[in-house]
Amino acid sequence: MGAVADAVLDAGGRAIGVIPRHLLDREVAHAGLTELHVVKDLHQRKARMAELSDAFVTLPGGIGTMEELFEVWSWAKLGLHSKPCGLLNVNGYFDSLRTLADEMVTEGFLEPVYREMLLIEEQPSVLLDRLAGYVTTRSWIAARQLASKDGSMSSSG
Repeated sequence: MGAVADAVLDAGGRAIGVIPRHLLDREVAHAGLTELHVVKDLHQRKARMAELSDAFVTLPGGIGTMEELFEVWSWAKLGLHSKPCGLLNVNGYFDSLRTLADEMVTEGFLEPVYREMLLIEEQPSVLLDRLAGYVTTRSWIAARQLASKDGSMSSSG
């Protein structure tokens, strides 16, 4: 995260951070950010980042990164936000996740419309273009409401 913040700042952009108090107390925060929001815990951190974001871009990372990705993707599916979710597939890092998401569709655990919510690209410029042109797909809740009006319900999620 620090490297991304440094690159944004070096390019003249604004870098906004959101950090839980317990991490700030351990002096983990980036000192040169444009803004730093200090929150109570990780739950508030994710909620605040979602409020501040126009889109979600995931870079290769660890378990915390994956947890945040799946949460915002799930939120999109549920209609809690209509912001695009993208993965920058550096050196094929997300190839297995792409395969897993496709397998979820094949096995009936995820409808194709929700798989399409996850934009995966190898080139940053292509991903940014797709994020900019993203049109919200129908959320699970909207689909369920429409189906209940029509008298039909889908159970895959």
